[in-house]
Amino acid sequence: MTANDQTNANIARHLRAMAERQPQSVALKVPRGRTRAGDIDYLALTFSELDQEVAVWCTRLKAAGVNRGDRTLVMVRPGLPLIAAVFALFRHGAVPVVIDPGMGLKNFLTCVTRSRPRALVGIPSARIISRVFRGAFRSVKVRVAAGSSLTSRLTAGGVSVGAARPSEIAANEAGDLAAILFTSGSTGAPKGVCFEHGMFEAQVRLIREAYAIEPGEIDLPMLPIFALFNPALGMTTIVPEINPRRPADVDPSRIVQAIQQEKVTNSFGSPTLWRKIGAHCRAHNLTLPTLRRVLCAGAPVPAALWQDSRVFLPAGLLHSPYGATEALPVATVSGPEVDSSSVRGACVGRALPEMEIKIIAVSDAPIATLADARELPQGEIGEIIVRGPVVTKIYDALPEATRLAKIQGASPKFQEASPNVVSLVTSPLSLAVSGAANAAPVWHRMGDCGYVDVDGRIWFCGRKAERVETAHGTLHTEPCEQVFRLHARVGRCALIGLGESGRQRPAMVIEAKVADSTEARRFARELRALAQQHPHTADIKFFYFHPAFPVDVRHNAKIHRLTLAKWAATAKGFESDPKR
Repeated sequence: MTANDQTNANIARHLRAMAERQPQSVALKVPRGRTRAGDIDYLALTFSELDQEVAVWCTRLKAAGVNRGDRTLVMVRPGLPLIAAVFALFRHGAVPVVIDPGMGLKNFLTCVTRSRPRALVGIPSARIISRVFRGAFRSVKVRVAAGSSLTSRLTAGGVSVGAARPSEIAANEAGDLAAILFTSGSTGAPKGVCFEHGMFEAQVRLIREAYAIEPGEIDLPMLPIFALFNPALGMTTIVPEINPRRPADVDPSRIVQAIQQEKVTNSFGSPTLWRKIGAHCRAHNLTLPTLRRVLCAGAPVPAALWQDSRVFLPAGLLHSPYGATEALPVATVSGPEVDSSSVRGACVGRALPEMEIKIIAVSDAPIATLADARELPQGEIGEIIVRGPVVTKIYDALPEATRLAKIQGASPKFQEASPNVVSLVTSPLSLAVSGAANAAPVWHRMGDCGYVDVDGRIWFCGRKAERVETAHGTLHTEPCEQVFRLHARVGRCALIGLGESGRQRPAMVIEAKVADSTEARRFARELRALAQQHPHTADIKFFYFHPAFPVDVRHNAKIHRLTLAKWAATAKGFESDPKR
């Protein structure tokens, strides 16, 4: 790397660095079928070949008229097309806009309209959609074909990307807009999050250091967007055989085969996916000894998965990073630190270096500065706010949402710690990134409720929007649901509130099929008996049974409790109180 490269904040420089440092190491493997022996047949690209492939994409973007700074909607398949397109846009100095295709057409088109892309890189069906729904895509002036002409070079005998000259990496400062990525919209409409190049730099640094990730490791990411970190981390990406639109339908045997065959050392996936994989391993007496770590996020990890992981990960650990699209990673916890019998919430660990967490009094109104917030004492449940170099500053074209989610104001505690924080960072670029964060502190309101215990660990108690305000006080989803998950028949359950806030009637919805009202009443009595064993669930007397919960598409783990509350308003519930 040249001195110029070291001070250029453009995240694309990491791929070039890996192509120079380990050109023949495999960067990416894409499944393309099975061999006669039944093994997965992969197309493999080295870091050098992936760098050349990105150069080819860069040339096509320029030829098509994509300019530096252009917002460019990316509608391509996971794996090679996604990585190549996004890194080419970074390298060119354009701004990729990535929207989860599984959020539904209406939400998707709303996101396109709001993000105002000038260019579109897409597969044929994406380009057709852009013509059919002209209103949402009216800002698009340039359309670039993705896939056909490039993938034809990926032959069964190997890869031939031609002799494309390394393309110049656009010079970017840490505060320059790098990308717009969208939230899942699990408790509201999806929002575009504005990422700066320095924020991506900080994410790579914190992830590498928190989990001791080394170049040469092998990763199987079950959320496509996480594959974008791997070129910067020097990891080989194994593209999983999974439909990103329906991740919960994954065949766990295919994931296990890929992990065993490719000696995968790292993997990211939601609790829903890893519960399926863990159950498959348990049923077939399998272990995954090459895995050093599994990162499991998107929803609290259930107690059963923490326990099962000790068996199917004989040489590794299950970790649960805490964060959100707007701020990731914030904290982390691993198996040995977790008390699986707790009904006080889900422990998400301690704040990572360079990150600070506070608990403030819950409010649904904007908070302009930190001085306007009331910090709560240790052990008291409140709203979680975070700050640090990975915390994003604004939502795209949503000033009111930004006002509700962001708090301006420095923290004396963080200012005192800042010399130590900076001492952790060694490169000139990282110092600039960390310094920029300290100069313009922004706190992000996570939208979560929780508390800090006497050991400094953070406990997640549920989404702020899903808290239940009764006449006797506030109930939070995670501590209440943990009680009912102790029942042998309960996998997923959801606390809901019926009626107006402040006078809500708490109820619990159980994901289960019941044969008739007699069985439902018997089940409700058993659940009520559990509720009476704990003070915070003692007032829950109403129970509903739902055959299949509505959940987010991205992780298939976040329950849409507000949707369930609307459903319960007209559904048949069962009241049980053995004392009556």
